[in-house]
Amino acid sequence: MAKIVGVMASGRIVAGLVEGNHVAGPVSVYPEPGSGSEGLYGVPADEIAELIRRQIDLVLQGAKVEAVGIGFAGIIRDGRIEESPNLQQAKGFHLQSALGLSFERVLVLNDADAMAAGIAATRGKLETLVRAWTLGDGIGYGRYPQAEGVWEGGHIVVTLDPKEKFCGCGGVGHLEGIMGHAAMRRRFLDMEPDEVFAEAKAGNARCAAFVKLWHRALAAGTATSIHLDGPGKFYLTGPNARFVDVERLNIDLQDMVRMSPLQGSLFEIVPTSDEIAIVGAAVSADRARFSLVRRHRLYARV
Repeated sequence: MAKIVGVMASGRIVAGLVEGNHVAGPVSVYPEPGSGSEGLYGVPADEIAELIRRQIDLVLQGAKVEAVGIGFAGIIRDGRIEESPNLQQAKGFHLQSALGLSFERVLVLNDADAMAAGIAATRGKLETLVRAWTLGDGIGYGRYPQAEGVWEGGHIVVTLDPKEKFCGCGGVGHLEGIMGHAAMRRRFLDMEPDEVFAEAKAGNARCAAFVKLWHRALAAGTATSIHLDGPGKFYLTGPNARFVDVERLNIDLQDMVRMSPLQGSLFEIVPTSDEIAIVGAAVSADRARFSLVRRHRLYARV
C-alpha cells in the first residue's frame, strides 16, 4: 500500500502517515502541546518549510513516501501561497517547490479544502460533492472535489453595512468579519466570544442581537454557495462550531433560498479532528498523483 503523508499547517503543524482513509501510527505535532510556543505566527516562510519537512521525516522514520499533501491556510495556487491573512509572512512563498527538493511528489492545498476532502474520505463520499465551513480564528470554506478558483468563502460579502469592518483582511461586510473568532474579539473588546454566547442565552439584548446576526451571516454564506453550486449537505467543523444552533440556522437558510430546485440542504456538525484534516491532505495528494500517472500513460500512447 502506498505511503502518503498528510500535513496541516495553520497556527501549528500536524503530520501523520495515511494508509487507506485513516491515519496509521502516531501524529507528529509542532510545537509540542504545553511548550508555550506561539506556533507558526511570525516564523519566516523558509523556516516554516523546514519545520514541515522535519515533521514529515519524524513520521516517515526513514520509510519511502509516495506523496505528501499539505493543507495550508490561505489562497494557494500551483503550490504558491498567494495570500495568508493569519500567516502574512508566507505571502508569495512557493511552499511546494521548497519541499519538492526533499520529496518527489508534493501537493499544497488550502487547509479548508483538505478538511472537506478528509470528511469525504472518512465518510465514504469521495464520489460526491462535499462542502465544509471551518469556524475558528478565521472562517474557512472547503470544497471537495477541488475546483479551479480562489474559493475564499470566509470573505463572501454578507452585509452592506459600512460599519461591518472587523475582518482581518480589511474588507467590509465579510462573513469572517462577523463570525471569525478574532473578529468577534475586535467587536466585543470587553468580552470573549464564549461570554458573548453565554450572555445571549442569559438574555443580554446586545449579545442576543449579535448571535442572531452570527447565524444569519453563516446562512447567507451558505445560501451563496447553494445558488452557485447547488444544494446538498454542509459540514460544520472547527472550535467555534460549538456555538451553532442548527435549528436556527436551518430557518435562516430557508428564508434565503426560495427556489424549489435549490432547497433541501442540511447541516451537520463534525467534531474537530486533526486526523480528518491529515487524511484529507493525504488523499488529495494521492489522487493528484494518480491523475498525473494517468496523464503520463495517455501521452505515452499518443
